Amino acid sequence: MSETVRIVIAGAGLAALRAAERLREMRFDGEIVLVGDELPKPYHRPALSKNLLTGKAPGDGLYLEGYQRLNAFWRLGTRISKLDHRRHALTLPGGEEMRYDGLIIATGMQARTLSGAPLHDPRVNVLRTLADGLAIRESIKQAQGPVVIVGSGFTGCEVASSVTQLGKKAIIIVRGDTLFTKALGQELGEKMTKLHIDHGVQLAPSIKEWDCRPEGVGLKLSDGQQIMAGAVIIATGTIPVTDWLHGSGLILEDGVLCEATTHVVGANDVTAAGDVARWPNLRFGDNEDPRRVEHWTNAVEMGRHAAEALLLGRKASEPFCPMPRFWSEQHHMRIQACGIPALGTDTIALTPDRGGKLETEPKVVGYVRDGQLVGVVGVNASRAVVRWQEELERQLPIVTKSTMERRKQAEEIRRSQDELRRSQNDLRRQSQPLRRRPAGMPLDPDTDWFENGFQELMEYNRDNYRSGPQLPRDHPSYPGERVYPDELRDSGARSRSRYSGTPRMPRR
Repeated sequence: MSETVRIVIAGAGLAALRAAERLREMRFDGEIVLVGDELPKPYHRPALSKNLLTGKAPGDGLYLEGYQRLNAFWRLGTRISKLDHRRHALTLPGGEEMRYDGLIIATGMQARTLSGAPLHDPRVNVLRTLADGLAIRESIKQAQGPVVIVGSGFTGCEVASSVTQLGKKAIIIVRGDTLFTKALGQELGEKMTKLHIDHGVQLAPSIKEWDCRPEGVGLKLSDGQQIMAGAVIIATGTIPVTDWLHGSGLILEDGVLCEATTHVVGANDVTAAGDVARWPNLRFGDNEDPRRVEHWTNAVEMGRHAAEALLLGRKASEPFCPMPRFWSEQHHMRIQACGIPALGTDTIALTPDRGGKLETEPKVVGYVRDGQLVGVVGVNASRAVVRWQEELERQLPIVTKSTMERRKQAEEIRRSQDELRRSQNDLRRQSQPLRRRPAGMPLDPDTDWFENGFQELMEYNRDNYRSGPQLPRDHPSYPGERVYPDELRDSGARSRSRYSGTPRMPRR
């Protein structure tokens, strides 16, 4: 990248800002252009569902300060419509074409809409941008009826918490009876559900019909209940902003597919960062599936890493292996998490459960996969979560290129040893074929019949039964009466055999 003249950052959010800063830190003295479809410069997006709605933070107080002078060009309110990575060109509104020598994709996410929702009504809004947050704050202020939040994820529950702090009634449209079951597990999900209910939040089933009236937004629910809402906030999740990449030849299944180094698969001189990027975090396994991480800290760290990877190139770049972290605040309770709890197939309590409320009893839950801790979630337990994060980082160290090379060499050695073992076994079977005792032949402990036949029986029991029940007498592998060799009889190995169901073998 020493000859790079212009680096374009597609997006103008947090990841884009930190990427631009890292470029200057690495003494890139070329041209940096940030192209974003929103008019404001980068701002603190997590505050939209918290301090902005409650009025603790004004809209103009959310903007982020840069760590250093960027000397960059900002093309705000400009949406990229096409990428031609073979020609290193972007298409902007009006047919303008912008060439680049390096590209960082950081276009982030957009709010997922709900089919049938009357978004033309100003009382019905999604929450993703600063403009959305300001519109929702005004809608809540003027609402005469309850505020309905469609979606029971972290954003929806944070909005419900903010609504109750404003003295309004909040109703969450949720699938099932428990919040956060998929994200936090059944036990912690039940405690969080009780926390919301204790603060006056009502849970309701899915919406079947909408009816916008002057007095409010009429909702008919799947259980027949009818609600006249003063405001409706749709928080049903997000989707990656990749529509401008259609036709580019990149893999766009749930975001932009990247290598472990954040280089985009199928393109040269292109990296990706933030919510839009899907990459394999090798910290959680060499065969880990690529996934997106929609956390504030990930946007910061990945933006900086993507800038480094772009300047260093594919061969010299290290894998991006962060320890994901996120937090949420609901009803004055702080939820903190580290690792990837969603990978866990089981949970384990890391603090004693004394049956108390979350307000008075800190709670920490660990998420385990194949006996390995992969995530931790704590409620009002900041110090404990920090300690468990250190433990996670110790158990799951950062993967470097040298580590990957050593793992590859170890895997090749293991594979060659397996092949050698299989070849030796094949040769042994060919030179010493299995022999069965013909009917009526007297037993002879000096022949190899006993070893082969008993081994076959053991393998049959292992493959077909847990405790090795007796075989029927007409089965080809039934050995009949057998004799233990003296060394086997004297060692008492028969009594120690875990295959307790094998036929008894009398002494001679």
